[in-house]
Amino acid sequence: MENHKETILVVDDEASIRRILETRLSMIGYDVVTAADGEEALETFRETCPDLVVLDVMMPKLDGYGVCQELRKESDVPIIMLTALGDVADRITGLELGADDYVVKPFSPKELEARIRSVLRRVDKNGLNGIPSSGVIQIATIKIDTNKRQVYKCDERIRLTGMEFSLLELLVSRSGEAFSRSEILQEVWGYTPERHVDTRVVDVHISRLRAKLEEDPSNPELILTARGTGYLFQRIIEPDEI
Repeated sequence: MENHKETILVVDDEASIRRILETRLSMIGYDVVTAADGEEALETFRETCPDLVVLDVMMPKLDGYGVCQELRKESDVPIIMLTALGDVADRITGLELGADDYVVKPFSPKELEARIRSVLRRVDKNGLNGIPSSGVIQIATIKIDTNKRQVYKCDERIRLTGMEFSLLELLVSRSGEAFSRSEILQEVWGYTPERHVDTRVVDVHISRLRAKLEEDPSNPELILTARGTGYLFQRIIEPDEI
């Protein structure tokens, strides 16, 4: 039986970028489909159900933000946005709308390939030390099933993207222990310590998690801020500790 090849949807209005990425990504083993504008992107996405979307921001008909919003209404597919050099607002807006990561234009195709591998690997990764053998963690009204990669709040399933779940899983696996933003970027996104990156990627994902899980996101009780360090999940008390 042949191994399943992961499919990547590349969305960019520049034909040269689509051709380069289609050629390079195909050469390293991905199936690649492309779209030249936002409307075509949504149509192609629904026809092909890709495993990851590479999404440019500035496009005709429907921009990358609009596409990201529409995709998040129906899918948790990983999204890597292509943003303009120096446009910090572009990056933050994309992350707030549900993108998992971004690459700044002009970019090295090798860098994008590394980001794709990292995101797909992290989204598919199961299990961390510190997670019970059952894979299920219950904290008040929140239930986290690490085997199924699902989260429930008051028995209602809460939709998380793959990277949001991976971030939550990391924090929960060592509850009560503070992680720096750099450690989180390395563990969840696969950024090496030498690579200088905007740590607001972490802040925006934490904000999105709090909005989905906390009763009052402005006064979090689950995902806490460690002043001068980063973030931690409240210490989980095991039954045998009571």
